[in-house]
Amino acid sequence: MRGRAKPPAAPLPQRDGIDPVRVRLPEDPDGVWGCVRDHLQERFAGAVGVRRVDTMLAEGLFVGADGGAVRGDEPYTAGRYLWFHRDFAPEEPVPFPVGVVYRDEHLVIADKPHFLATTPRGRHITETAVARLRRELDLPELQPAHRLDRLTAGLVLFVVRPGERGAYQTLFRDRLVRKEYEAVAPYDPGVALPRTVRSRIVKERGVIAAREEPGEANSESRVELLEHRGGFGRYRLLPATGRTHQLRVHMNALGLPLVHDPVYPVVEPEQDRDDYTRPMQLLARVLEFTDPVTGGPHRFESGLRLTAWPDR
Repeated sequence: MRGRAKPPAAPLPQRDGIDPVRVRLPEDPDGVWGCVRDHLQERFAGAVGVRRVDTMLAEGLFVGADGGAVRGDEPYTAGRYLWFHRDFAPEEPVPFPVGVVYRDEHLVIADKPHFLATTPRGRHITETAVARLRRELDLPELQPAHRLDRLTAGLVLFVVRPGERGAYQTLFRDRLVRKEYEAVAPYDPGVALPRTVRSRIVKERGVIAAREEPGEANSESRVELLEHRGGFGRYRLLPATGRTHQLRVHMNALGLPLVHDPVYPVVEPEQDRDDYTRPMQLLARVLEFTDPVTGGPHRFESGLRLTAWPDR
């Protein structure tokens, strides 16, 4: 069976570092969509709104593969591709820069600040690391090979050439990247360290906090104490797996919740989670791997620091 043909290239440029939305018109076995407008109104009634669809059609904001504006009264053709740009809600700028630790023709290793999402999601679209870097470095095809939690700072690997993205993603999938994190959390002499923590972590869609439950372990983290003073410790965290919120969940389970973590052990009100003066004290400090494209060894270290442990 022959697979579906590759979609044509987008005829619209990025806007604010964000790609246009691509729509493929599906089959219409019941013949209910007599024209393009009928389908778009049904498809985007919730996300965009019927009235906004009509306005966008009138203003020529839906385009076809040739870049020409699509009229709403054009006959419906299954399999046709259309593109348009979403309306972005205003976003509060995250007041910290995205550092670049390393850059070559294949990679960009970025130092993502606290509070900045890696990729567009939910209410964070243009204020994301990938959108910022595309704009600032003039690399419109830049893509992340993995993600870092919005509240976590540190190293993220971005791929310059889309055709090479799979090779770098495979490094993370196959656990061929050594990741080292640093954290500041309470010090408890009764917690024997170093130790390896294994547990089953479950994260439900729509629930902000992940939880541990009985069953076969699906997560593993090594926790090491580097130093302590004043009732706090500086820890090295070495995750062997990559479950959502894994390090935060494991530290909390040890009775050592991260300083300024707005979710563990207690979920703070949403309006209190973006206090820029209280960044969560977790930093992706080291990425180490063999480059799957060039074969060369790489070791990168973040230039950021955790503010709760200023003197080093």
